Amino acid sequence: MRRFTRLTNAFSTKWENHVHLVALYTACYNFVKQHKSLGGITPAMAANVTDRLWSIEDIVTLVDNAEVQALAAKRSAILASPQSN
Repeated sequence: MRRFTRLTNAFSTKWENHVHLVALYTACYNFVKQHKSLGGITPAMAANVTDRLWSIEDIVTLVDNAEVQALAAKRSAILASPQSN
């Protein structure tokens, strides 16, 4: 992956962005991309993690749902904390 080198505009300047990109790449590689060496199925299907071929939209939905849950948890923690005047 060219994202690890500095010779291109795709270089991650922030570590957090780099970590997120590698996580998305790994998810797409294992759940979306069909591999010819596995008979046209994904590695996740070969490992019996899932029984269907995922799409990019499925991964985006998972990320969005996780973000909403994190924000809801943060909001409830703020609302549950005692107010000091």
